[in-house]
Order: sequence, then C-alpha cells, then structure tokens
Amino acid sequence: MKINQYGTQSVNPYHKSFDKQATPSQTNAQQEDKVEISAKAKELQKGPDLMMERQEKIARLKAAVENGTYQIDRAGIAEKMVNFYKQQ
Repeated sequence: MKINQYGTQSVNPYHKSFDKQATPSQTNAQQEDKVEISAKAKELQKGPDLMMERQEKIARLKAAVENGTYQIDRAGIAEKMVNFYKQQ
C-alpha cells in the first residue's frame, strides 16, 4: 500500500485561521469615519426662529387648553385613523 500526500493538508489549519483574523484588523486601521450632514439638517440648525415659533405655538396651545377654548377636530382625527389602518 502506497501513501500519497493527496488529500492531506500540508499547511497548518490553525495558521490559516490566524492569518484571516490578522488581515481585517490591518485594513480597518486605514479606513476613516465620515459624517455627512444633509442640507435639511443644516437648515434646521441655522434657525433659532423655528424654535421660537414652536415655543410660541406650544404656549398658545397650553393657554387654549387651560381656558377650555381648544377645539378638537373629531372628524379629521377619525378620518386619519381610518386611513392609517386601511394602509396596513
């Protein structure tokens, strides 16, 4: 009976797995993180006017609720709820 080296591994399999683990860490060191801010986000950052408008609207709503003059659009809310559940 003759024994050949066909089918046997001539390279240490543990060494191969070590090489695979070492390679990605070297490439990760060269990569850089990059952040891009959209035009809409930049626009929102500019305007303190938007924050003032929101605060004024909240103050108006709070005052209307406290005075009892806040009116709820029941038909509009019901319609939007029905449309929401029809889409799903």
